[in-house]
Amino acid sequence: MIMLPADPLTPGRPDPHYLPEARRVEELSGGFVLLDHDALLAGDVRAAVRRVPAGGGPLWYRGWMVPVPAYAALAEALAERGRPLLTSPASYADAHELPGWYPVFEGCTPDSVWVPGLAGPTPEQLAEAARQLGGHGPAIVKDYVKSRKHEWAEACYVPELGDRAGLARVVGRFVELQGEFLTGGVVLRRFEEFRKDTSGRAVEARVWWLDGEPVLVGPHPDCPDADVRPELDGIRQLVRALGCRFVTTDLAQAADGGAWRVVEVGDGQVSDLPRGADLGRLLSSLLAVSGG
Repeated sequence: MIMLPADPLTPGRPDPHYLPEARRVEELSGGFVLLDHDALLAGDVRAAVRRVPAGGGPLWYRGWMVPVPAYAALAEALAERGRPLLTSPASYADAHELPGWYPVFEGCTPDSVWVPGLAGPTPEQLAEAARQLGGHGPAIVKDYVKSRKHEWAEACYVPELGDRAGLARVVGRFVELQGEFLTGGVVLRRFEEFRKDTSGRAVEARVWWLDGEPVLVGPHPDCPDADVRPELDGIRQLVRALGCRFVTTDLAQAADGGAWRVVEVGDGQVSDLPRGADLGRLLSSLLAVSGG
């Protein structure tokens, strides 16, 4: 079975964003249970799982992002009800947060360094991070999970690492805008040029992997109409080395038409699907594994 977030306004129904997945699960003769995502984020894990019947076997989660500590609490509460999650808390952390997956994908993804802490790096820590990244050239600022690419010039893109004042300004604004949602710490990633569409947006593919095999390949949700055909042979070995059962990789091709690069890795349970995605192909694969 699959666990989906409940509608906050009508708790007995799936969240509207996940209603198409709920309907497709039922069409595939599978079942779903509902999680109170708001209660989970508020720290009331017992209330969060009150609509999950005890017993009945393991679950995949498909829903909104969950902080790693909350996911661990959720996994424990579900296990007590005889409904263990098929993705362990350790695997969720490895796929969801950059420090977990980066060592495996290093060399196939932009060079990165990170400074742990939710208050943002000190000037000394930021200077050292920039030095480790080469000290010069453009970079991207993000936390362990998300960037603020929609505030590109303000809180994401650093034109020159050697401009310490400019770097501090972008990082500071990023930390300010993330606020309580800043996850893990601040990450600096070497900026790379990727192939773009006619609007100037990088063309990305999102690949869904289950037990080391791609079960769905399509465009990233930000470019749902893009025609993407990524090369996966090298990526497959890295996904298997990571050892997480259900993950996504966001891939983009170098601007010169060369190699496909890993832009991001994510836990498949909390990765969004693009408009028009083949829900049946993905969900049938999950249901087959979970015994649904």
